[in-house]
Amino acid sequence: MKPSPFLLAFVLLASCGDGKKEAADQLATSDSTKVATGTVIDLASFDVPFQVELGDLTTLGIDTPEVRWNEEFGHLEVNAGEHFGLIITEEPADIARLKADLDRDMLRKHTVIEETPEKLVYRSQFPDEDLVFIHMYQVVRAGEREFVLEDRAQGRFNEADIARMCAAVRAQRPV
Repeated sequence: MKPSPFLLAFVLLASCGDGKKEAADQLATSDSTKVATGTVIDLASFDVPFQVELGDLTTLGIDTPEVRWNEEFGHLEVNAGEHFGLIITEEPADIARLKADLDRDMLRKHTVIEETPEKLVYRSQFPDEDLVFIHMYQVVRAGEREFVLEDRAQGRFNEADIARMCAAVRAQRPV
């Protein structure tokens, strides 16, 4: 019996790759890295030139924070309990676009709490409910690289939580 040319082409293409799957597999062994107890997390192992200062872990109600690379969305997640959830993405920032998107949102009402050229903190609320969500969008630069910091979308953070997350990230000092 002669093998189908389509089957051979499929097997050949499936065996070839661009290295992304291997890199993802390698990261999978460490993408859900539990960080040793402490207040400062070094993100250099994820090719992110920042340190995240969490402060007192008992205040956050946790023993160990978690740092996880999300391959699907291409961002780094730093989670420490229910009061700290930070998403770090290397991308060009666009606060003006975010504000325009908030203005066009017909489902929720958004109110800007704090605005600087590098940061936007805003409150989102459904009109018929008392449910209030506080969000942040912050731009941090490290040399030629630009990163966007946002709160975890699934989190319910208050203004104190958002202030802690905004102040937590700092660029690493050169060695």
